[in-house]
Amino acid sequence: MKKVGIAILGLGVVGGGTYEILKEHREFYQKTQDVDLEVVSVLELRRDRIEALGIPEDVVASNIAEVVSDPDVNIVVEVMGGVGKAREFVLDALNAGKTVVTSNKELVCKYSHELERAAKRHNAGLYFEASCVGGVPIIRTLLDGVQANHISSMMGIINGTTNYILTKMTNDGADYPDVLKEAQALGYAEADPTADVEGFDAAYKLSILSSLAFHTKVPFSKIFREGITTITQDDISYGKELGYSLKLLAIGKQTEEGIEVRVHPAFIKREHPLASVNDSFNAVYLTGDAVDDVMLYGRGAGALPTGSAIVSDIIYAATHSENKYSTFKNNATAEKDVKFVSNFKSAYYLRLTVDDEAGVLAKIAAVFGRQNISIQEMVQKENEQEGKATLVLVTHETREFSLRSAVAKVASLEIATVDSVLRVVS
Repeated sequence: MKKVGIAILGLGVVGGGTYEILKEHREFYQKTQDVDLEVVSVLELRRDRIEALGIPEDVVASNIAEVVSDPDVNIVVEVMGGVGKAREFVLDALNAGKTVVTSNKELVCKYSHELERAAKRHNAGLYFEASCVGGVPIIRTLLDGVQANHISSMMGIINGTTNYILTKMTNDGADYPDVLKEAQALGYAEADPTADVEGFDAAYKLSILSSLAFHTKVPFSKIFREGITTITQDDISYGKELGYSLKLLAIGKQTEEGIEVRVHPAFIKREHPLASVNDSFNAVYLTGDAVDDVMLYGRGAGALPTGSAIVSDIIYAATHSENKYSTFKNNATAEKDVKFVSNFKSAYYLRLTVDDEAGVLAKIAAVFGRQNISIQEMVQKENEQEGKATLVLVTHETREFSLRSAVAKVASLEIATVDSVLRVVS
C-alpha cells in the first residue's frame, strides 16, 4: 500500500477540520483508496490549537524549512489564508518538490501563474478544489466532469456570508446592519466583513472558476464587482411582489463578443433553481453545449465541508502519478487576443422617488426611450413624503452603458431621484 505523508500549515477552523478528517478516516481510505494518508508534520504558532486536536509533539514543526526538508512529507496543505506568508511557504514547498493542496482563493486568484511555474519546474502538483465553494466539487467537475463541453455560461451563489444576510433580510424583513451584526455573532461574517459584503471573495472565486471553464486566464481586474451594502428592505419587498428573489450572483459568460464576468446583487425569478439556495449554502449553475444545464449545490464553507474538499485533493494527488496543470497559458494577465465585455446586456430594476403630478411618467419614459430602453413592468407606490410617489420599473434587456446614461439623465431631472438600481437575470 502506498504511504503518503501530509504536512498541514495552519490549524484554524479549516486546518483543524482537515486534520480531524484525515485522522478519523485513515483506515477508511486504506480500504477504499488503497493509500495510507498520515499527518507527519504540522506548523502552527498557537499551542492551544495543537493541544485541542491532541497532536503529538514529534509531529509539530518549528518552521517552514523543517517542513519542506522532511523526506517523509509528500503533500503540503496550506490553510493559513492571506497572501503574505502563505505565498512564501507554498513556494518553498513547491520548490522543494512537494505537492501543494490549498484552500486559499486569494492566493490562487492572484498568484496561480507563479505557483504553477514553480510546480512544473519541480514536477510537483498544485491543487485548489477547496478555494472555491467549500465542499461543492466545482473545480473537479470543470476539470474531470464536463470537459467534453464548451461551457457557455456559469452563474452561482458562491459566498455564504452574503447569501445568509440576503436570506435573513428576505425571510425576516430585517435591515442590513442588523443582519450583519447577527451574522458576525454567529461566525458567518468576519469582524471586518469587507471581503464578503463588497464582493471581493466572490470575485476571487469567479476569476478562478471562469479561467477553468473558459480555458483562458480571467484576471481579477477584469471582473465587474458590486457588493450588497446598499441593499434595502424596500427593494427586497418590491422584488418579492414582482416574483423575484435577491441574490449576490457571480456570472461568467463566453459569447461571440467576448468573455463577460461580473459579481453583483441581482434579482432572479423565484422559479429559477438558484432562487431556492438559502442561508449559507452555495450553488453553481453551468451550461454546456452537450450536457446542457448542470447545478451543483452544497455547503460553501465550514471546517468539515472545506476539509472534505482538501482531503479530496489529497487523495487525488496521492493516487495519480501524473500532475495536471492549467489547460491555458497561465500568466499574470489575460492573453492579448481575449476580449472582455464591460458593456454587457441585462434587464434592470429601478426604484425612484418622483413628484406625484401629471407628466412625470412621460418625461421619465422619454429619457429611457432616447436610450432605446423599453419598460417591461412599472408599478407606482405610495411614498411617505408628501407630494411624492415611489416608482418601481423593470426594463427589458438593454446595455449596461445605456442604462447608466439613462439613470444619470433621470437623476439630473428635478422631478425624480434614483434610489436604487439592480440587475435582473433570467
